[in-house]
Amino acid sequence: MRNIREILRLHFEAKLSLRKISICTKASIGGVQKLLVKVNQCELTWPLPEDMDDVALAKLLYPQSDPRPSRHYQLPTWIEVHQELKRKGVTKHLLWEEYTQQYPNRSYSYSQYCHHYDVWKSKQRRSMRQVHKAGEILFIDYAGQTVPIVSGSTGEVRTAQIFVAVMGASNYTFAEATYSQSLPDWLGSHARAFDFLGGLPQLVVPDNLKSGITKACRYDPDVNPSYQQLAAHYGVAIMPARPYKPKDKAKAEVGVQVIERWILARLRHHTFFSLAELNICIKALLVEVNNKPFKQFKGSRLTWFESIDKPALKPLPKHPYQYTDIKQVKVNIDYHVQYEDHLYSVPHHLVGERIELHAKANVVEMLFHNHLVASYARQYRTGMSTTPSHMPTKHEKHHQWSAGRLMNWAKDIGDEVLIWVKAQLNNKTHEQQAYRVCLGLLNLSRQYPQSRLNKACAIANKHSLYRLKHIKDILSSNQDKLHPDTQTQPSLLPQTHENIRGPKSFH
Repeated sequence: MRNIREILRLHFEAKLSLRKISICTKASIGGVQKLLVKVNQCELTWPLPEDMDDVALAKLLYPQSDPRPSRHYQLPTWIEVHQELKRKGVTKHLLWEEYTQQYPNRSYSYSQYCHHYDVWKSKQRRSMRQVHKAGEILFIDYAGQTVPIVSGSTGEVRTAQIFVAVMGASNYTFAEATYSQSLPDWLGSHARAFDFLGGLPQLVVPDNLKSGITKACRYDPDVNPSYQQLAAHYGVAIMPARPYKPKDKAKAEVGVQVIERWILARLRHHTFFSLAELNICIKALLVEVNNKPFKQFKGSRLTWFESIDKPALKPLPKHPYQYTDIKQVKVNIDYHVQYEDHLYSVPHHLVGERIELHAKANVVEMLFHNHLVASYARQYRTGMSTTPSHMPTKHEKHHQWSAGRLMNWAKDIGDEVLIWVKAQLNNKTHEQQAYRVCLGLLNLSRQYPQSRLNKACAIANKHSLYRLKHIKDILSSNQDKLHPDTQTQPSLLPQTHENIRGPKSFH
């Protein structure tokens, strides 16, 4: 259309001949002549009307070239085709076969069918160019490609995940390798990325990784509590990308491609025997990536970062983030909560309540309604940590018992009682496990004379009876009052009584 308007201008305004117009516009003399004949037939004047655009001019001069659907071929309804392709198992070829059955004499070939569908589909997509402000957004993602690491001692091969972070305005890129995408590695990589940048962005846009986003949602995703704690520590906002919308983090997608092409591809022939060795190589090549000049712009990622992003970044906090494992736990009836293999006490009035446990490398804290109720040095062994003030009064008194105090009480009652108590303390893996049964025995001295209790323990010691119920049976049956020669083990020897049938009755 531009050439047609130029021909008309040269003819009407410049008054050039057909040959000169042909030379100026590089059109054939015959083509120029035919066009001027059509202009005369249509009674067009110069200048053309202001409301006549190129489409109207083309329809006026060449009405037979009006783009209309072919009368010979029938186009499918592409929106229906598009919806059908979303169904499981439905393919283009299947839909094309159904289309040819419906229009056997007016159907396109399969290749033309696919071509027209792709043309229609490309017109449905709209891509908004994002404009990123200085120091505003840091995009986060993991590379799909992994790197094998061989153990030098066992030969076991583990795959390292590649964490990638890209600044929005400058494309300044950070990358490192971790053994997994678990929560500790995920949060640790964030902290190291902030240290690499030397400042903090306003927003962090991650993918919907399970470690960071517990429940993905387009409008209201659930962020992991530990991830929220990291964001609060650094004063940044977490804004996850929408599920299945990679364009929300296009910078990260491109950054991943750059890392895979310029770093991982170069390391494909290397064999790594430790994660530190791999990260040293990535760090060295990352300098080259950030210093590589842009093809269409002046400068590099580093120069853009130094001039655009870095001045706008917020300062880092005084102390780096320390990984905290946050769990919702229920206080057991013994007013203790368990983390890994260790038990920690909380105030006894919280029994049955759900509290929040924060476990750091050296400290374990318990919070109820965001209020700290207990704090302990973290223990990496099996056992129990109890604060006396957390216990009820009765339990606190019980907790004051010790093996020495129990043995002193037993000695005051009798030597046989002391032997029985010592046996209990020695037979248990932890002597605290025997405190309750020893107290049960010693408290029998309030019900029976001490002499009887000592004799009952003598019988039990002689026959290796170390259950409290055996002592109670001896006392209740008055076997401790019998002559020493007639004392027998009640549970092993038969007894004679008119109401007891002997073993002869069962032959």
